Amino acid sequence: MPKVEIVSQSGKKVADLTLSDYVFGIEPHQQALYDVVNAQRAAMRQGTHSVKNRSEVSGGGRKPWRQKGTGRARQGSTRSPQWRHGGVVFGPTPRSYAVKLNKKVRQLAFRSALSYQLKENQLKVVDAINLEAPKTKFFVEFLNGLGVEGKTLVVANTFEDDALLASRNLPNVALASANHVSVYDLLNCKNLVVTKDAIATLEEVLSND
Repeated sequence: MPKVEIVSQSGKKVADLTLSDYVFGIEPHQQALYDVVNAQRAAMRQGTHSVKNRSEVSGGGRKPWRQKGTGRARQGSTRSPQWRHGGVVFGPTPRSYAVKLNKKVRQLAFRSALSYQLKENQLKVVDAINLEAPKTKFFVEFLNGLGVEGKTLVVANTFEDDALLASRNLPNVALASANHVSVYDLLNCKNLVVTKDAIATLEEVLSND
C-alpha cells in the first residue's frame, strides 16, 4: 500500500499515512480520464449560441420578381441564405452539450487522477489548515512551508473564512471541497494539497463504487 507523510503547515513531518491501494495505487486509466474530462469540459459550455434561419428573419414575404421573363435567376424570397440580410444555413442553435457517462467510469477516472498525482510525487497531505488572519501573506507562507510552486489545488472537507479570503488573490491557487472536487480540477494543477480529513473522505466515497 502506498504511504505518504503528513506534514504541518510549516512543512514538518507529523506522521505517516497509509493510503488505500484501491484509490491511490492503481495504474491511471487514460481512456477513462479522457472521457470524464471531455464530459466535464463539455458541461461547462453554456450552449446559448443562436442564429436566425430564413423563417426567423424579418421580411421577405413577397416574391422579389416574377418567375419567368426577366432574364434573372428565379427567387422566391429576399431572405434566402444567398441574399444580404438573409437567414443563416445550418447555424448554431441553443443546445445542451452534456455527455452521459456511467458511474463506474467516473469513479475509475477519479481514482486514476488521484493515483497519477501520487505517482508523480505531486500529492502533499497536511494535518490541517489554520491561518492567523485572512491575509494573503499567511497563505503564501503556508504554500512556501510545503515547498509548492505553480498551479496548486487545495482540497479539504471545509474551509475557514480566513483561508477562503486569504487565497482568492492568488491566481495560481484554487480551493475545492472533497465532496465537490472534479477530475478536471485534480488534473489541472501541478501540486495537489489535501488535508488528512479530506483523504479519509475521498477514500470512503471512492471505495464504495
